[in-house]
Amino acid sequence: MSVPHIQIAKTPAQPRGLHARSKKMMTLFLLFLFSFAALAALLTIFLDPLQFYHKSSWYTPVFSQEERYQNPGLAKNYDYNNIIIGTSMTENFLPSQVDKTLGGTTMKLSMEGSTVDEHYKIAKLALGTGKVKQVLWGLDYFSLKLETTKAAKEFPDYLYDGKLWTDYKYWFNSSVYTQLFWPSLKSTLTGEPGKKLEYLNNWNGVVKFGQQYVTKAYLKASGNELYFGLNEENTDQLQAHFNTYILPLLKEYPDVQFYFYYPPYSVMRQVAWNSDNPIRFGNQLVMRKWMYEQFRQFDNVSLYDFQAESKWTFNLDLYKDLSHHSEEVNSWIAEAIGEKNPDYLVTDENIDEFNNKLQSQAESAVTDLSGNLYQSSVQFGGVQLGYTTRLIQGDKELWLTAKDLGPALGAKVEWDGTSKTVTLTSGGHSIAMTVGSSKALVDGTSTDLEAAPLLVGGKVLIPLAFTAEQLGWDVTTDNKGNWIRYSLTP
Repeated sequence: MSVPHIQIAKTPAQPRGLHARSKKMMTLFLLFLFSFAALAALLTIFLDPLQFYHKSSWYTPVFSQEERYQNPGLAKNYDYNNIIIGTSMTENFLPSQVDKTLGGTTMKLSMEGSTVDEHYKIAKLALGTGKVKQVLWGLDYFSLKLETTKAAKEFPDYLYDGKLWTDYKYWFNSSVYTQLFWPSLKSTLTGEPGKKLEYLNNWNGVVKFGQQYVTKAYLKASGNELYFGLNEENTDQLQAHFNTYILPLLKEYPDVQFYFYYPPYSVMRQVAWNSDNPIRFGNQLVMRKWMYEQFRQFDNVSLYDFQAESKWTFNLDLYKDLSHHSEEVNSWIAEAIGEKNPDYLVTDENIDEFNNKLQSQAESAVTDLSGNLYQSSVQFGGVQLGYTTRLIQGDKELWLTAKDLGPALGAKVEWDGTSKTVTLTSGGHSIAMTVGSSKALVDGTSTDLEAAPLLVGGKVLIPLAFTAEQLGWDVTTDNKGNWIRYSLTP
């Protein structure tokens, strides 16, 4: 059998010149990309909107409000010998005020919502310049909790690591032109003055302060703190963070004077922690003393405590929320540290006194719905009652949670979530009170209340004296000044 002849078509050979032209075009394209990238990088380095490589000389700078991006340039290229480190609690410092109290020239390197690892990075960068003689460091307890994994990934470490080859994220970031350089160029051409570093990221003039805002924040925080309490780091973790991010700087720079201070939150912040997140409040007391014990080993470190200064922390008009105080308080802090005021300087002799005073304030302070502040005390047969969320309503009457008050009165507490009614029964007596209603049902009879029960953070607040008296207790009230004291006997 014969095999058929199969003819295979030949593919025409590609001209050798086409390969050469393709290779040349690819080379030119890559060269163009490289040249464009190099030009963009050189342009960013020359114009330098963040002033990361050099201080602006021919244009009026517009400073970024993204402190984590702006601060490295300020630390590297501006003149100063004092730095301010901390969270938003330190943003209202006026550098000129710190200049007067500490001496020298001050650069504020605060970061809103920052944690101790971030503080370490910017402090390390500034200290590495050799310019720093004094550090003013606001040390918040919650800053010892490290940032989340997501926040850590978003932090611009390439601006802090001192490696040129990692700066490409800055070189090719178009936002530095749209947000900074073009506004800077416009200011230069129009003659508009740039924003002064004196007020950079100072929020004192753009928020409202007042006791009513603090009370609103307190009532809202009650439920939130219960959640946070489920995720509190233990003190061993916090101490490890301190040893990693603060202690090495104190050892490495013995010729630099460090002034640490505990920021003065409003007393209602301490009340919220003590009442609804006692783990955090207790850890805070432990860490306050433990950190002092570490600081006292260094001749170049001083610690100041302003958290129990009732002249400030009880004046709720100085605050915009539970924690953040006005610029005026920052000035008082700077003055006290500059004067080395012994009322605030922590020593072996007064550290326990500071803690005890803070705890006493957190246990007694209470506010009404308007933000007026009082202190309260409740004794059952001479024994002090501890209580969580509380409020003043009516004719300066203390309102406590049914969960706290019921057991103290020996009463059974029942809650109807549908009608939002709480019922307390004891010794043949019964009281039913409904959230939002100023009527109570006492042993079946409708009775007027001075105010309506409130539901705060999942807990219903009821009147102490009224409830106790209706259940057969004798109640003695002693009101003097801003103190409200109760003594109850069966």
